[in-house]
Amino acid sequence: MDILFFINSALLGVGLAMDAFSVSIADGLNDPGMKARRACIIAGVFALFQAVMPMLGWVCVHTILRYFEVFEKLIPWIALTLLAYIGGKMIYEGVRKRGGTDSASSQIGFAALMVQGIATSIDALSVGFTIAGYNAVMALICALIISVVTFIICIFGLLIGKKFGTALSNKAEIFGGCILVGIGLEIFIKSMI
Repeated sequence: MDILFFINSALLGVGLAMDAFSVSIADGLNDPGMKARRACIIAGVFALFQAVMPMLGWVCVHTILRYFEVFEKLIPWIALTLLAYIGGKMIYEGVRKRGGTDSASSQIGFAALMVQGIATSIDALSVGFTIAGYNAVMALICALIISVVTFIICIFGLLIGKKFGTALSNKAEIFGGCILVGIGLEIFIKSMI
């Protein structure tokens, strides 16, 4: 391992974290009163998924490659479906709250956070192909670097979202939902081109 390995891993982390960054902004918009502990949990979930998915891809390359190739074609469809569902739900809740029918907390629930983690990291499975030449230790170190970079980027996304979420008030949840649906469409369209 040389310095180029670490630089490449960090750059890979930045590229992979962009979807999670956007979703973090949406989550911050959705919950402008979010505490630091909650922000660390959300960023940690995204970081965990961004570390696990490339390792899963690496394992697939080294074990069940022929099955993974079929699954790879489904990745954009899965990401679109998951993000459209969560985003659509946020839009619905935001519209419903604007009508004054619900004043409950706007925190993202555990299940929604898990879906977001999967949806934003599922494309990282294919990173297993790019790191297939690494031995297990190098692949693990690469995944950990990706995870740390994702955590840092997501914390910034949550802070940005919180700042604008306070300013946007009840429109923030609708805007955040639109961002999630847009990310799902972007992942889908980018993979189809």
